[in-house]
Amino acid sequence: MLTQKIPSGPHSPVNRCESPISIENSRAPVKKRKSPRYRRQQPLQLRPLPRRLPRAFSGDSGVCDLFESPSGSSSSSARRDPRCSQPAYPGLLSSPLDLQIFRDYGQSCYAFRKGLESQFQPRESLAKQPQVTAESRCKLLSWLIPVHRQFGFTFESLCLAVNILDRFLTTTPVAADCFQLLGVTSLLIACKQVEVHPPRVKQLLSLCGGAFTRQQLCNLECVVLHKLHFSLDAPTIAFFLEHFTHFRVASREADLSDAADAHALAKGVAQLSLADYAFTRYTPSLLAICCLGLADRMLKNRKPLDLHISNYPEVELQDCLGKLQLLVSLNGDTPTSGFWVIWFLWPHIWATNEAGPA
Repeated sequence: MLTQKIPSGPHSPVNRCESPISIENSRAPVKKRKSPRYRRQQPLQLRPLPRRLPRAFSGDSGVCDLFESPSGSSSSSARRDPRCSQPAYPGLLSSPLDLQIFRDYGQSCYAFRKGLESQFQPRESLAKQPQVTAESRCKLLSWLIPVHRQFGFTFESLCLAVNILDRFLTTTPVAADCFQLLGVTSLLIACKQVEVHPPRVKQLLSLCGGAFTRQQLCNLECVVLHKLHFSLDAPTIAFFLEHFTHFRVASREADLSDAADAHALAKGVAQLSLADYAFTRYTPSLLAICCLGLADRMLKNRKPLDLHISNYPEVELQDCLGKLQLLVSLNGDTPTSGFWVIWFLWPHIWATNEAGPA
């Protein structure tokens, strides 16, 4: 048995410490405080959970459960500021302060986001895919769009999920039996980036009929983030739709109601373009301005949006606009079908009625 001789002397550990060094007494000596330490008399207490907490939208981390939901019952008893009431057209400029902020910084934000389009634009995402085709991509997104709508997520989350999906397809071949898992994973990553309450992993897996496990989804999430180098702040159609709508409201080229109707219908046209692989060649800003232009035609607005504010050539504008009009006609009776317009405007009309007058 090996033993170590402890040196003796005035500076040895034996003379410096009252007890020999051991595992139980290996801590450094604690310096006493000169001033007394003040402690809280009562421990911190977490806020109670509100009765109307949206459990379906709470995340896996559980952090959001510690805070009150904006729709909780406690907020109804609090005194409300009439200036902070729900706007009649959510997502659009509804106050003089919002209009002034957009006039000051809107064009700078648009130029910055437009400069990032080439960096985040997926080019021929299915060129290196031996098992994934344009038809299977259309089927997946046609299933993912109602799922996104059922959860009540924003349009930004859907656009970002499609961007993540296409960008990952440009880097890695995906098997056909894992393509649905990739779509669900892309939606989860996008919701973590955009939404306040992302969905639970269990909820997303239940939508797949139990075909995948939690570990498979988490592993694929790490792979997607690694392949994309954690670059998730991509400019989407949703951002440019809001920008062009805010521009026409701030410049007084259209009334707020007409701009809101065109914005809601343009979102429906943009959803159709997201599922069609042929529209991946167009940039989000070009698709956004053409969707609004087509919405003005379908609604027969008296003051349509000037498409040249996007600084795109006339040839590109007419090409994208014609493709969108053909896409709409293939998904309905006619491009100006009243049923088709009401179908996409109905969620906006319902939200407006729920919010009440401005």
